[in-house]
Amino acid sequence: MLSRRVVALFFVLACAALILNCKGGGQQSQTFVTVLDSNPATLDPLDGTDASSFRLQQLIFNSLLKKNEKFEYVGDLASDYQITDDGKTVTFTLHDGVTFHDGRPLTSADAKYTIDSLLASDKKKAAPFSETIQGGANQPYIIATETPDPRTLVVRLRKPWSQLLPNLVSVPVIPQGSADTQKQNPVGSGPFRFVRYDESQQIVDLQAYDKHWQGAPAIKDLRVRAILDANTLQAELQSGRVDIVSGAANLSPDSYKFLAQDSKLKVDQFPGANIVYLGFNCEQAPLNNVKVRQAIAYAVDRESIVRDLLLGQAHVAHSILPEASWAYDAGQKYTYDPAHAKQLLDEAGFRDPDGDGPRNRFDKPIVFKISAGNAAVSQFTSVIQNSLKSIGVPVEIETLETNTLIPQLNLGQFQLTTLRWIGGNQDPIFLRDLFHSAEIPTPARNNTRNRSRYRNPEFDRLLDEAVNTTDREKARALYVQAQQIVARDVPMLPLWYPDVMVISRKGVGNIKVDASNDFSFLRSVAIENK
Repeated sequence: MLSRRVVALFFVLACAALILNCKGGGQQSQTFVTVLDSNPATLDPLDGTDASSFRLQQLIFNSLLKKNEKFEYVGDLASDYQITDDGKTVTFTLHDGVTFHDGRPLTSADAKYTIDSLLASDKKKAAPFSETIQGGANQPYIIATETPDPRTLVVRLRKPWSQLLPNLVSVPVIPQGSADTQKQNPVGSGPFRFVRYDESQQIVDLQAYDKHWQGAPAIKDLRVRAILDANTLQAELQSGRVDIVSGAANLSPDSYKFLAQDSKLKVDQFPGANIVYLGFNCEQAPLNNVKVRQAIAYAVDRESIVRDLLLGQAHVAHSILPEASWAYDAGQKYTYDPAHAKQLLDEAGFRDPDGDGPRNRFDKPIVFKISAGNAAVSQFTSVIQNSLKSIGVPVEIETLETNTLIPQLNLGQFQLTTLRWIGGNQDPIFLRDLFHSAEIPTPARNNTRNRSRYRNPEFDRLLDEAVNTTDREKARALYVQAQQIVARDVPMLPLWYPDVMVISRKGVGNIKVDASNDFSFLRSVAIENK
């Protein structure tokens, strides 16, 4: 018979094993962990337009359409779509065998319900589906949605509207009757189903949806953590508590280089399509002078910043559109030329006071407002500040929290800024959003995107025609002309396309990330047990 001491020892060991197995809820050691660099604004798929919300949506939901490698619109839930010659009717044919996470089959009635619910709401994703007409009223582009059979959805438009397809990409299809509960309990048809959201711990837990219509993911339990601090993220990667990070904006180029030397980690690099830019306020002196904006563009040595500061983890950009876009045109290129920059400042009436060196050409510095908390941004803005000082343009950097900075940009309370556009710049229609005079924000309409407050009637005419034509070649010619005008006037200077940098532990394979850093790549990764 075992002694009491031995029995007690076995009991303690058993309890310890039970605690280890139960810690964090079940097989915690097998949970696969990925990271967002900011908290999602909402779990509601019809409302969240920020990058973190959108990336969660890519894991939980499917939309009617998605973008391919050339940023053209192809079917996701739709196996096919047809547009009538007059551009006013679009018919979608849905895939067979798609089910939601609650087991219900997905039909055209769900797609109709999704669109109708969005249009009847005041959610952020509803705004692009209507236009402001004379008198200030909003008029919807979609006048009817019809479901002639369970696999067919017909969308009828008031007039031809080429922005229907890009806007539908960001609208996940949800089950009938679920619009009011999605924020607390998101239910979609994507590769992972929602389990829980611990907002205090900044954690979203997901599980593989075994009945996913494209096949179940290899990852069975997926945890998505928001880690805002770069040092914390680096420590979590090195400790093995994070399995993969894709496109983390809060990690510096040096951090990627350092982590690549860790024997337990690997770093993959993929071409990116998102854009980092300098934004000018075209209404604020001295930046209301096009030659001053051009001078600044010639004074920024983007090639050396990409090579020496970003360590080759980006590619110099000459357009807001990515080079793979069917409508891409570089327009006027601004190669590093400080002598020409000084000449432009002279021509603009801001001459060097004594002509023998980089003396201040302005009475007071240009204020350069940037977002706080990003080491890479702080580094390259300091380099730009020094470059502009060398041509006689004094710059004062002001760092603000993002939720303070963005409203100021919308109200025109800035001179110079830098930010990153994620996703939107991949469609040429975005040129209208960024630069059309009708898109200048106002206090009553502060969600529009022409923060540069740029006005050019010829540009407006070209974009109005481009977005309303269904002829691809004609539209491309118009977009090319528009890009050439914007490149000449420089309301915004494209800096570079950041590459998508992916850090993962050595046991993670089949990592294939597209240029937009779409998180749906996680469905296909291969994993080994930790």
